[in-house]
Amino acid sequence: MPKTAHDIITSDRFKALVRRRWSVSILLTFLLFLLYYGYILLIAYDKPLLATRVGAHATLGIVFGALTIVGSWALTVVYVIWANTRYDREVESIKRELV
Repeated sequence: MPKTAHDIITSDRFKALVRRRWSVSILLTFLLFLLYYGYILLIAYDKPLLATRVGAHATLGIVFGALTIVGSWALTVVYVIWANTRYDREVESIKRELV
């Protein structure tokens, strides 16, 4: 007998999936805030460090800024890989239960 949407939403399997999604989202959001605000706080409180030259034309501020951008891309890649390999597979499995 096919399950109703209410049966799926109230199932332990669906609730566990929602908890995992929130856990991953909150963790990645925290890491992104840490990355961005850490860089902003570094700019605010340690300008001499960021003014340190690295090579002929670059400073640590430029390097850290670029690493901040690359780090945010990396966090996005982590989420996409997680969503494509685990989350979407579980969603499809739960959707098959409706049929």
